[in-house]
Amino acid sequence: MSGMSVLNDHDDAFAYADELLVGERVRLRGTREEDLPALAAALMDPAIRASQSNTAAPLSEAAGRSVVAGWSANQGTDVGFSIETLADEPELVGHVGLFGADVKDRCGTVGIMLLRPHVGQGYGTDAVRLIVGYGFREVGLHRVQLNVHAFNARAIAAYRKVGFVEEGRRRQAVCHDGHWYDEVQMSILSQEWR
Repeated sequence: MSGMSVLNDHDDAFAYADELLVGERVRLRGTREEDLPALAAALMDPAIRASQSNTAAPLSEAAGRSVVAGWSANQGTDVGFSIETLADEPELVGHVGLFGADVKDRCGTVGIMLLRPHVGQGYGTDAVRLIVGYGFREVGLHRVQLNVHAFNARAIAAYRKVGFVEEGRRRQAVCHDGHWYDEVQMSILSQEWR
């Protein structure tokens, strides 16, 4: 959606809430207890860790569950949602969050993790589009930002599709297997999203 909704009554409020977290391919929803094993397993996957953090060291299952539960507590302005397909039998494909929203500067940071079998299928682009819209529409943010490793060309392309622009780089900020990689800083502003 490219605009904001005016809520005149409870029917408008229901319609707004019903479409706020539903995209073209996925819906964002509260994380369920049954999501935790798959999401924790992703944090135990060295490939997922290497593509999203500065280490390939997997978390323990207990730590993974704790991290996901913290991401998904949805207390205050930090929010995290499980991502599921819109199929007749929805399938969990990952997790997306918006963190560190600052009241004064109205800025938040996006983080997304897709389960390995669902990478490259367009689910991440749709989920990021939804969380950005949530940040602007529901949280009242002016700016949404993220950081991504320069070698993650697929993610950078997805973020650009949503409207993110590259602002700069932290040169040689991440080391994997003896090689240094830049960390790309990207953002989208509320007026660009509309």
